Amino acid sequence: MKKENESSTMEFILLGVTGQQDQEDFFFILFLFIYPITVVGNLLIILAILSDSHLHNPMYYLLANLSLGDIFFSSVTIPKMLANHLLDSKAISFGGCLTQMYFMIALVNTESYILAAMAYDRAMAISRPLHYTTIMSPRSCVLLVITSWVIGNANALPHTLLIASLSFCGSKEVANFYCDISPLLKLSCSDIHLNVKMMYLGVAVFSVPLLCIVVSYVRSFPLSCAFHPGRVYAKPSPPVGLTSQLFPYTMGQSWACISDL
Repeated sequence: MKKENESSTMEFILLGVTGQQDQEDFFFILFLFIYPITVVGNLLIILAILSDSHLHNPMYYLLANLSLGDIFFSSVTIPKMLANHLLDSKAISFGGCLTQMYFMIALVNTESYILAAMAYDRAMAISRPLHYTTIMSPRSCVLLVITSWVIGNANALPHTLLIASLSFCGSKEVANFYCDISPLLKLSCSDIHLNVKMMYLGVAVFSVPLLCIVVSYVRSFPLSCAFHPGRVYAKPSPPVGLTSQLFPYTMGQSWACISDL
């Protein structure tokens, strides 16, 4: 009971991207400019896909879900960071920190698996064009998206529960502009061996879609060249390549990586 009361009143201090005020002002302006562009850009992608019947196919269905996840991903951290800067406050409650961490992990994994599903869709269109509509049926697309969201949340839940069970003593300063596993583990005075093992497992889960993407493109590239020797074959339907797949995904992932600059 005492630990629960302490957790409910505990607050962490988010030091920001660099921890230096002059540089924080720069990142505030940068995020204030990029965040609405990211949200509006992804919303336009979703609206365009919904409004045009010609885009109602597997690739664009997956792309719409990827854009939706990117909006959620960006909104988990950036608004809090902007609000803290405006209010000159770096505090975040223990519950808010856990919530932020949970959705960060869940959305990163979900977007990764949706991106892998897009690579699989492209591979099927090139390697098995006659069976493409059967393989990538509406039911299959829905199952791929649901599976992506389930895996993402299933990977985030144990990490969050394990962090919630830890005790924190001494400094409450998180060396980042959002709550992440590694900075929180450094602040804990509890045994974190199980947390570390779960982190390795989480990395393995996150690596699966990356491996699938690499394998799908390695296998489909020779086939795409075989259609028209001398130039790369463009996927017949829908014409979305790796660049358009990666764009909304990397926009969201940049928030997770920028703290390492």
